[in-house]
Order: sequence, then C-alpha cells, then structure tokens
Amino acid sequence: MCGIVGYIGTQTADEILLAGLEKLEYRGYDSAGIATVADGQLHCIRAKGKLHNLRSKMEAAKTGAYLGIGHTRWATHGKPEEHNAHPHLDTHGRIAVVQNGIIENYRELREELQQKGHEFRSDTDTEVIPHLIAEYLSDSLQEAVRQTVDRLQGAFAIAVVCADFPDELIVARQQAPLSIGFGQGEFFCASDTPAIVPHTRAVLSLDNGEMAKLTPLGVEVYNFEGDRLKKYPRTLNWNPILVEKQGFKHFMLKEIYEQPGVVRASLETYANVNWQPDDTDTMPIHLGIPDAVLNDLEHIHILACGTSWHASLVGKYLIEQLAGIPTMVQYASEFRYAPSPLTANTLTIGVTQSGETADTLAALSAERQRRSHLADNLKPRLLGITNRPESSLGQLVPNIIDTCAGIEIGVAATKTFVAQLMAFYFLALDLAYRRQTLLTSKIQEILTDLRQLPAQIELILESQERYIEELAHEFGETKDFIFVGRGLNFPVALEGALKLKEISYIHAEGYPAGELKHGPIALLDSKVPVVSIALPGNTYEKVISNAQEAKARDSRLIGVVSLNDEEAAHTFDNLLPVPEVNEWLSPIVAVIPLQLLAYHIAARRGLDVDQPRNLAKSVTVE
Repeated sequence: MCGIVGYIGTQTADEILLAGLEKLEYRGYDSAGIATVADGQLHCIRAKGKLHNLRSKMEAAKTGAYLGIGHTRWATHGKPEEHNAHPHLDTHGRIAVVQNGIIENYRELREELQQKGHEFRSDTDTEVIPHLIAEYLSDSLQEAVRQTVDRLQGAFAIAVVCADFPDELIVARQQAPLSIGFGQGEFFCASDTPAIVPHTRAVLSLDNGEMAKLTPLGVEVYNFEGDRLKKYPRTLNWNPILVEKQGFKHFMLKEIYEQPGVVRASLETYANVNWQPDDTDTMPIHLGIPDAVLNDLEHIHILACGTSWHASLVGKYLIEQLAGIPTMVQYASEFRYAPSPLTANTLTIGVTQSGETADTLAALSAERQRRSHLADNLKPRLLGITNRPESSLGQLVPNIIDTCAGIEIGVAATKTFVAQLMAFYFLALDLAYRRQTLLTSKIQEILTDLRQLPAQIELILESQERYIEELAHEFGETKDFIFVGRGLNFPVALEGALKLKEISYIHAEGYPAGELKHGPIALLDSKVPVVSIALPGNTYEKVISNAQEAKARDSRLIGVVSLNDEEAAHTFDNLLPVPEVNEWLSPIVAVIPLQLLAYHIAARRGLDVDQPRNLAKSVTVE
C-alpha cells in the first residue's frame, strides 16, 4: 500500500520524486519522505500528513541532486508520526532505504543489530534494512543489499541509495510490486506505473527474488543469488492524460463517467460481433483462454476481497444460473487458512483490480501449491481477472481476463467493479455455450442487450446526477443507511453500502431484502434511510413487499427502479430510475446511481473523496 519512487539521471531529482509520489497518492498514505545524494552527502526530509507538508519542508532544502528515492507510508508497524516515516537511515546517516511490505523477522534482526551497537530511531520494521546493509557494506552496495535481502523474511519491495555510491540506485522485490522505467539517459523505479508513465512507457517489472542496479549508464538485473539475468522492458499502452482529472472535481466522478467507455472496450475485446446462433465454426466469446482450462469443469472457486468480492458474488450467480457449474466465492484472506476440500476439475479464479492484492495472491499461490503434485483431474486450473495484466497476478497465473478499464485512481472502485462484472458475463456466456446450457438464441439476446449498456449508462448519468446531487444535501446528518436487494442485486446492495461507508464514513450495511425481518428491521426508524433495488424480474414483488415493511417503521425509502415503473412512486419517497434492461444485466445499471449517491454525499460533506482515511487502493500487505 505504500508508494515507492526512485530516480537517477541528468535532471534534478527533487521535483521528479515529489511528482511521482503525487501520482501514487491514491494508494493511501499518512506520511512521506525523500532522500537524495549530492556532494557526497545524504539528505533526508520527512513529514507527517499530506505531501504538501513535505513539499513545504523541501522548498527550503533543495540540493540539486540527480539521485534520490521517495516514499508515501501507510502505517503498519509504528504510529503515523514523522520519526516512523520513510526513508530510514543507518546509524551514521549514509544509507537510506524505502520499503513497501512487512519484514516478519524484524524483531530478531533488530535485537541482533542493537547488540552490535546500531542505534534505532523509529518503531518500524523497515529500519532494520539500512542497518543490515551497513553491516554488510564494504566495496559493493549491490552485494551488501543482496546479503541483506537474504536475511529478510516477509513480503517487501525496497529501494536503496548510499552517499558513498553516488551513481547507484539499488532495488529489490519479494512479493511486493516494483517496476523500473527506461528513459533517455535516466532511469526510474516505482511501486506502481502511474509514477513512471509521465516520463516513459518503457517499463520492466521485477519478478519475485530479483534485484536491479540502476546507474546513469543503464540497468542490470540479478536474482537474489547474484546471477545476472537477461530481461527486457515492455511498452505500456497508457497515455499520461489517463491519470488526469480532465475537468472533473474528483477522480472518482471522472471514473464513474468513464464506465460507458469501459463497457464498450470490454465488448470490443471479447464479444464476437459477427457471431450468429447458427454459426458452429466460431465462438460467441473470445477470452483467449485454452480449452483445457474451461472444458469439463465440475466446480469453480472464486477468491477475492472487497469490491472484487461483491463482483464475484454476481459472477457466482451468473455462472451457476447460466452455465450450471457449482460455484463458491470466498474471501481470499480466509481461504488460505481454511481452504475448500479438494474437488476434481476445479477452476480457481482470483479477482483483484490491481493484480497486487496480497491476500488474493497468497491464496492463489497456496492453491497452486497444494494441487501441483496431485492427479491430473486435481491439477490446478488458475485464472485471474484484473485491470492490470502486467501485475503480480499476471506473473502468478497462466490465464488472465483483462478487464480493460484503464487506470483507476480513486480508492473507491467504480469503473473497475463494472469491468469485473463484464468479465463475469463473458465467462458465464462462454461456459454456457461450451456446455450447451443456454439456447444459442438466448446467448445472442444477452449479447445484444450487453451492447445497449453503454448508452443506457450514459442516460443514467445525464438524467440522474443533478437530482442525486440535490438529494445528497438531505443526508448531511445521517449516521446509518441500509441497502437491500435480492438475487443478482443483493451483491449490488453490498457494493452500494461499501461505497457509502468508504468515502462518506457513514455506517451502511447491505442485506438480502428478505432478511430485513430476520433482525435488521430492529434498526429501522425515521433516522435510518433504506435504499432498495427494485428492478423488474422474478424477485420484484418480494422486494416491494420488503420495502413496505421498512416504510411501516418510518424509514425513508429510496428506490432504484425502472423508468417504466408507474407503481414505484406509491412505495418510495425518492426514486432513482434507470432504463429497463434484461434482468440478467440489472446489476450494471443498478450500481450507477448508488455510486453517484455515495459520491455526492461525501463531496457534500467536504471529505477527501479520492483518498478516504485509512484506506489504500492496493492492499499489498496481509
């Protein structure tokens, strides 16, 4: 979750490092710092809070350095105070280190180093690293770092500079993301590529157990055993404009408005526009996944966290109802410690927006390991669904569905949720076609309806945002919300509640509408609004009945309803109408007004919508 940047080249490092850290603000942080090397000295400046505090301190201490590292910290070990901020130094202030991850054996290393006379100034696990490097340092910084990482247990990515080696930047990765950018006579490193994209799109991602030495002359990559490796950068297909707000007040609102384009990109990538129901020579969906992975499946296990878990619940419904395959969705953080019983011909899917979610990666790795030596029908079949195919997930699993959403800066996921839903629609339809559980005419009908979604989302945005912005003014003092839905839209109720509490800090819970009377109804009164997803389908009448139960307890009712629902006004106090769609596709249109409602309530309260407190975009520690 922490952010790392590094630079070596011909430009002044200070501003490049600060700008890089600003590009990583969306990951979440509580302090920041920069270390540079100039004139044989190490200069380190740190500050608690937002980056403007660090920038203010740096204005009075510019060094003109051409080498440096920077860091935004999200506290794990030690409180978010300046003395715990990165970079951390050795006792003599000659070595600086920034780290993303957790060093699990830091206590024993710290005790060992203290006995040797090393002085510690922070409460963090990271500080053992510069002291270890100092202990091993002689005539090679690279070798000292290599010996150090050999002692570290846990997940980490580090960047190291030393005043005695003014032309070297050393980086290393183990279970935490780290990439290197290749410029003209200059090189960059970062924990996420948005910090690199403004300077170059030629990027090399380090694999686990790899380190690199960056100098003005080039980049050398080694494994932790010290062997030189041959690796080549790839070209990212990102444009720097993608990480700008483009006139929107917040990234989150911009990304909500990007959702029609995301759906279009997904359709263009995976749906065969020329396919017809009587066409036996081609497939309706092109996922690029080998037949051996998807044929003859008996079970599917989906591992995810947060918003990705909600998308996976919709995916479970689609796969079971359309393709007839028993599907289980588990929190990745729980699966490692209580894995499902081994079943034959099982596809395990990891869903993570960033491709770096530590719990999901660890769960997939554990699943691969426990199945790797079993009989063929128990061998691991692994699939990843992510917005970042170049991520650690892409290196861990052999098959990826790229959700094609483009970079998402806002911490609260919006367009990536819709993109994940689209991935599950395509996977479910592909499996249904292979297993012949749906008529080909029905598959064509759903694909035709999917192609209408971009225009329908645009209609919601055009017709509803102004009203929802005004409606948000009425919840300035609200402390609790309840969201309800049934069937496919129960996960959307969960997602609506999550969006609201993530960015507005209002307590919100999502429930199956039928469960209201089994406990949550005790919470209802005139101060607790209920948001009900009541769209046409086989659960519509039941949802309306459940909503009326809430109304009888004086709750204010807000309904996500169909544009053509003339009866809704008799039940709900406020209507959030959406175009009438095929019931199977209702989650995508239902979530849009819920995203807008959460956004405008938070914005009305004057909160930091894009960087809510205590949260990070990529949860890269367990």
